[in-house]
Amino acid sequence: MSISRMMFPFAAIVGQRDMKRALLLNIVDPGIGGVLIRGEKGTAKSTTVRSLTQVLPQVTVMKGCPFNCDPSHPDKLCAECSEKYASGDYETETVPMKVIELPLSATEDRVAGTLDLENVLRTGKKRFEPGVLAQANGNLLYVDEVNLLEDHIVDLLLDSAAMGVNYVEREGVSFSHPSKFILVGSMNPEEGELRPQLLDRFGLCAEIQSERDTKQRSEVILRRMAFDDDPTGFTADYEIETDAIRRRLVEARKLLCSVRVDRNIVVMASEVALHFDMEGHRADITLVRAARANAAYEGRTEVIKDDIAAVAPMVLVHRIKRKPFEDTKFDRRELAECLNAL
Repeated sequence: MSISRMMFPFAAIVGQRDMKRALLLNIVDPGIGGVLIRGEKGTAKSTTVRSLTQVLPQVTVMKGCPFNCDPSHPDKLCAECSEKYASGDYETETVPMKVIELPLSATEDRVAGTLDLENVLRTGKKRFEPGVLAQANGNLLYVDEVNLLEDHIVDLLLDSAAMGVNYVEREGVSFSHPSKFILVGSMNPEEGELRPQLLDRFGLCAEIQSERDTKQRSEVILRRMAFDDDPTGFTADYEIETDAIRRRLVEARKLLCSVRVDRNIVVMASEVALHFDMEGHRADITLVRAARANAAYEGRTEVIKDDIAAVAPMVLVHRIKRKPFEDTKFDRRELAECLNAL
């Protein structure tokens, strides 16, 4: 389905713009740390994430590698690709980034992969059966209902996403491979929350609500019915816009390294983090990274105050301290007042 209608499928849904922007900025700079999407059921969270396949850019990988190793980062190749790279005897291919989905029922072995110890004992050589983290390298890993996933699996995903490496050890035998990906999780808070320590590990968060205005809700129905009646035609109507977003992402990824972050911007990010009583420094760092990616996406080579204003709600909303049973909403007017005072 068209990205313009699937990433932003129902203009009526409150928070869709933040969700769309959070996902796109992570594609521009995967180092932002992923996205957590929170909202009630039926608000197109999963549909939006899956639609990203329409705009994900092409990437170059080592041909035949099960871990999709990136030849532009020779220090982060798997052992086999490192040998090929050193000898110069390797081929590359261009493939589209993918959305890899992790089922809730996945075991740790299914996620991390397994070592064949019998083969080690018999031949003296390691044989590794790749898991989801191998598929996810260089791609986007999506976990629906992430709040229902076992905590140790979530920890494993977050650690791999942060370090860019999946490490597996069994009976004293170990194996590692690159596993750098964009982690996206969605959840309905009514079904349970994530631990605060896990919330903080997601770079950005978008909160989604259904619209209460009758006219806007009616538009949701009309767009859905239009797609159901003619999926091909509905998609074709927005192909030009979809292509434009894809090209814009490609250009933003190229521009990112050229975007200048002035010291004043860094100070501003720290002031905002302090104003909202953020713990640690992760919020400050994410604010600056997300603002830089936003500038690149807007086609600029310098970060400005508007970039901080655009990304701050997504960086701070899930990190604000809340008392038990308290549902505190992020105050955008307070953010505006804080930035105006700087």
